[in-house]
Amino acid sequence: MRTLVVGGGSIGTRHIKNLMALGVAPIAVVETDEPRKRALGRELGLMVFDSMESGLMWGPDLCIIASPTHLHASQALQAAASGCHLFIEKPLSHEQAGLAELSKEISARNLISMVGCNMRFHPGPAQVKELLDKEAIGKTLFARVQTGSYLPSWRPGQDYRKSYSASAAMGGGCILDCIHEIDLTRWYLGEIIEVYCRAEHLSSLQMDVEDAAVLICKHITCRDEGGPLSEIHLDYVQRTYERNCQIVGEKGTIFWNYQDGQVRLFDAESDRYTVFSQPQDWTANQMYIDEMRYFLSCLHRSESTMLSVSDAVNLMQVIFAARSSNESGRMVKIMDMR
Repeated sequence: MRTLVVGGGSIGTRHIKNLMALGVAPIAVVETDEPRKRALGRELGLMVFDSMESGLMWGPDLCIIASPTHLHASQALQAAASGCHLFIEKPLSHEQAGLAELSKEISARNLISMVGCNMRFHPGPAQVKELLDKEAIGKTLFARVQTGSYLPSWRPGQDYRKSYSASAAMGGGCILDCIHEIDLTRWYLGEIIEVYCRAEHLSSLQMDVEDAAVLICKHITCRDEGGPLSEIHLDYVQRTYERNCQIVGEKGTIFWNYQDGQVRLFDAESDRYTVFSQPQDWTANQMYIDEMRYFLSCLHRSESTMLSVSDAVNLMQVIFAARSSNESGRMVKIMDMR
């Protein structure tokens, strides 16, 4: 299976190394930055193409889109039109334009697609999801989900002001950049049907995007139309790295903290906590390996993935609704964004 990775930055290089570890070959990459091109060719022995067009002429079966956000949809459409199965790094896009055409192309060609959702493969969120599926806390009532950290510390050696995260034109801003938490909340509680959002640039960081956002969401479940509420906090400004959630049900509460590596389940009937700790030898790269192994397995079995492009389009509607809510100061129904 020929695999073309579009973008040789940090996440693209991570995927390349993981694909190699999983025995995928041959692999080529599209990269225009000269130092990166030399490093990829010298250190990993890869064939490096200067453009998407030349890379597609190589005849890949699978395309991994790991470029800046604002290029995702157009590059994915090029690859789909060439018959490539698709793995697209999150988020799917920064705008609505082109998403319907991409979904249509994928469907017409019966391609397997997946948008990056590596946090679903973290042992913490995976344990939270398992407990919820088992109804360990009874009917879910509401959730608080948070992620926040200091953007200049994200990529040591790179000026944050030149990153896509700090640029509206390149798809930056914490609402879109921190989409994992929105995806996880939707995964935990069910489809989001209404959003209220307040987002601002509060700090002295030099960027033209929001650096803090709060979303209040209404969910719908397959069992109960009167679904739970969620509060989602996202930011670029906390000097400590925070990633956690609290999910409250009628029979107890689930807590997860990334830093502690623990999920705690409080059972109201017994008045006791049960603690689930992630494996001591677990490393962050393992979730990327597991994510890619899962995708390749779906590809080989011709099965739909847990976050296909069509489902990721629904996730993007939450982003667009949040932006619309922030601009209007009103709650926005997701159905109004379609």
